[in-house]
Amino acid sequence: MTVDEVRKDRDYRKGPVRLRGRQIPEKTTDERLLERADDADWVHMDPWRVMRIQAEFVEGFGALAELGPAVSVFGSARFRTTDTEYAQAEEIARLLVKEGYAVITGGGPGVMEGANKGAHEAEGTSVGLGIELLFEQGMNDYVDLGVNFRYFFARKTMFVKYAQGFIVLPGGFGTLDELFEALTLVQTKKVKRFPIVLVGSQFWSGLIDWLRDTLVERGTLSSHDLDLIRITDDPAEAVQIVSDASRNRRQREYGQSQEAASRAGAAGPE
Repeated sequence: MTVDEVRKDRDYRKGPVRLRGRQIPEKTTDERLLERADDADWVHMDPWRVMRIQAEFVEGFGALAELGPAVSVFGSARFRTTDTEYAQAEEIARLLVKEGYAVITGGGPGVMEGANKGAHEAEGTSVGLGIELLFEQGMNDYVDLGVNFRYFFARKTMFVKYAQGFIVLPGGFGTLDELFEALTLVQTKKVKRFPIVLVGSQFWSGLIDWLRDTLVERGTLSSHDLDLIRITDDPAEAVQIVSDASRNRRQREYGQSQEAASRAGAAGPE
């Protein structure tokens, strides 16, 4: 699809702003940010972009601050409503709501729409974090709380900051990007360990085999790093893995707080 076709047929989201027709820009905000001009004008322009980036974080934090326990669900925008993955996403979201979680997606079609639909129809909180793109644009109709972003990195921060786990269905580059972002943050202990569940053993088995037979074999990955990933074909099991991990984490944190209080009491007042 060309830019002209996008201009003719679709709404274009630029952060909170909606554009159509000739108002749609030739380049995304991310593209302009990462461009390096031949002259030195960028010295004067880039510092002002920091204010826009800051505004995106403030808006995202403000919208999601009172969200409560949530799980991010990822997967391809290209699946149709008749595909198995759409139905699985819908079921996963319904079960997450039953367990007391809000559901966060990228807000688009395909797996994202399926998850938002499941959460919405289960009367849970259905969250969509949209992104400025030339293609695959627009928030689906099942999003109850939606935030549109210009910058991928601001959006990805929201996925991680407000989620207690990731459930990942089959997808493409975007899904893989979000998956490996989460894995890297957990592996490097930048965040507390949270469950990362892949749904669809046939789809994901080739990737896992490659990680084990190539990366682990060459020493670029430790074998125990693969323990960060759980795989299942059952939506109920995927939700159970997340729920059990959250429960165990709360119990550990409670035990640690009790132990710290006990030590403080034994030490007596200063």
